Amino acid sequence: MARKRKPPGSKGERRTYDPHFQGPTANRRCTDVPCCVIFVMFIIGYIVLGLVAWVHGDPRRVAYPTDSQGHFCGQKGTPNEKKPILFYFNLFRCASPAIMVNLQCPTTQVCVSKCPERFLTYIEMQLLYKTDKSYWEYYRQFCKPNAQPAKSLTDVLMDGDCPTAVFPSRPFLHRCFPDFSTRNGTLTVGSKILFEDGYGKTRNAIELKEAANGINKILDARTVGMKVFEDYATTWYWILIGLTISMVLSWLFLMLLRYTAGFLFWFFMLGVLGILGYGIWYCYREYKRLEDNPNSSLSVYDIGFQINISMYFQLKQTWFSLMIIVCILEGMIILLLIFFRKRIHVAIILLKEGSKAIGYIPSTLVYPVVTFLLLSICISYWAVTAIFLSTSGVPVYKVVVPEGKCIHENETCDPEIFNTTEVIKSCPGALCNFAFYGGMGLYHQYIPTFHIYNLFLFLWLINFVISLGQCALAGAFATYYWAMRKPDDIPPHPLFTAFGRAIRYHTGSLAYGSLILAIIQIFKATLEYLDRRIKDARNIFAKFLQCCLRCCFWCLENIVKFLNRNAYIMIALYGKNFCRSARDAFNLLMRNILKVAVTDEVTHFVLLLGKILVSGFIGILAFLLFTERLPMVAYESTSLNYYWIPLLTVVIGSYLIAHGFFSVYAMCVETIFVCFCEDLERNDGSAEKPYFITPNLHGILTKKQPVPQKQKMSQK
Repeated sequence: MARKRKPPGSKGERRTYDPHFQGPTANRRCTDVPCCVIFVMFIIGYIVLGLVAWVHGDPRRVAYPTDSQGHFCGQKGTPNEKKPILFYFNLFRCASPAIMVNLQCPTTQVCVSKCPERFLTYIEMQLLYKTDKSYWEYYRQFCKPNAQPAKSLTDVLMDGDCPTAVFPSRPFLHRCFPDFSTRNGTLTVGSKILFEDGYGKTRNAIELKEAANGINKILDARTVGMKVFEDYATTWYWILIGLTISMVLSWLFLMLLRYTAGFLFWFFMLGVLGILGYGIWYCYREYKRLEDNPNSSLSVYDIGFQINISMYFQLKQTWFSLMIIVCILEGMIILLLIFFRKRIHVAIILLKEGSKAIGYIPSTLVYPVVTFLLLSICISYWAVTAIFLSTSGVPVYKVVVPEGKCIHENETCDPEIFNTTEVIKSCPGALCNFAFYGGMGLYHQYIPTFHIYNLFLFLWLINFVISLGQCALAGAFATYYWAMRKPDDIPPHPLFTAFGRAIRYHTGSLAYGSLILAIIQIFKATLEYLDRRIKDARNIFAKFLQCCLRCCFWCLENIVKFLNRNAYIMIALYGKNFCRSARDAFNLLMRNILKVAVTDEVTHFVLLLGKILVSGFIGILAFLLFTERLPMVAYESTSLNYYWIPLLTVVIGSYLIAHGFFSVYAMCVETIFVCFCEDLERNDGSAEKPYFITPNLHGILTKKQPVPQKQKMSQK
């Protein structure tokens, strides 16, 4: 009677000794071919979508704001060439609830050459016009071209030729916004708290602020880049210098880790704690200064969202909140250091081993540049396609009623014949304003679907580029590990070979893993969109469910990222398909779950400290520079609209650069650990089955002593 085969355990079957296995498998075949074909078809469709959007789109609609007649402000070769700024006749109407439904402010909008600089009502202008004609010349630039100064206020309101009043404003995103400021903790507009609105009412700055917030809610995010570029044009060389310094620091830290890993770890720790400590002290000093000022009584809720970010730094609540946040970060890091105090030595040894691998394969330090270039191409293509899709179509006009009570509201209209229609009779004061670009054609009907397709392919390509880098680096570091005599047995150009294998044989597998992650991220984006739509809802259960779903998808995304990384390592080793590699990697990690806790969490925490230190150091230098706190560097921060734009760019860019360099280390440590677990299962440390791991690393991860290196070499 034949013996029944013993079923495999829940953690899979252990690897057995193979005398011919010496690293990544050379004889491979293509894996996950159907997914590769689907991936290529989607890319072809993405290219076709970009070409179609390029034909129908008009990026001028992004560069220039549009008035109520659908004309571009500031476009060359038009009557508005010298009028690049959009002006709202009655800003108070922008606080109407209708803007949340129609996504537009129910008031006339015209192009102007500059924003108003003083308070002036239409009635005041008429009185002054009798003695000084210059008042009408000043006021008419904010009116329609056919406006006349002799009209009564009633006629002006009926015809909508002029605003009833103008207020001191300044341009933001090529639109005139009230010039808000704080004086002794009180919100003012042009140094006034109370002013006339032209309708016989006395208004205050808080009311005008609420109306301005209404416009902020409907401003299209596509125009934000125009203001950002103005600051970038002034500070681009300082930004490049800061990013270059961060790259040099990251590269220097990686080189020093090989020789002074222990010293650098404590340097990272003390540096991060010192930076956070400085932040706590600085926030407390500013908070105490404002606390001692008896006139500083304005709160964040009083000013709401403002275009002048410096206004928030005049509030004590801002500095108190920042101090609390920095204190929490400081406390969390200290607690993590206490919790990981016994595992820090393990992380240091692993970092030293990773440094040796990178030292023998220095080309891995250049690979983050390749990843950066590929990601830049993907991001640029997505952004350009999104802009052309958003600007496709013809101008569409909608009926807008200031009072928001009309049966024709939000209906499509024609501005050429609007004054002759029945809408004017049934809805006095109604306007036919430009709404958006669209159309009734087949292409225009599917533009929202094309936007979703553009976002989905963007996420898929981004994850594919990252997975390609992980698989290529894993193959290179696996080649290092399975070389018995290092570096003599390491083949030439291991990174180039691993990259070629990943592209030639495993494009489908990498696309498979990237597709899973992209689907999860699409669901996350959908949840974020729904969260913004229902953020003002009072349904507590809906908000609770939304938070639970966001938490679940965040956990799921991180779990899938962890499993994908280890699956790519197994693909680089054995060349199997994605599902089998993911299963084998999961079973291998489950059989070594305690060692996973030692290596993965601790080493990632150490590398995180390095990223924070690099970005924090560059951020402090940039903050001191852009706020004129570096006396040795003469820099005019007044030329910047908002100094925090280049500051955030430098900080985020420095962190991403440091993350790119340190991610090589993270992938190196993970690959060495997976290979180590495979080594323990394949070999037993005897003379016949020696370990490939170095004695130092073996001694801290397992109690069984390996065969000495000399005996390994004699075996060879």
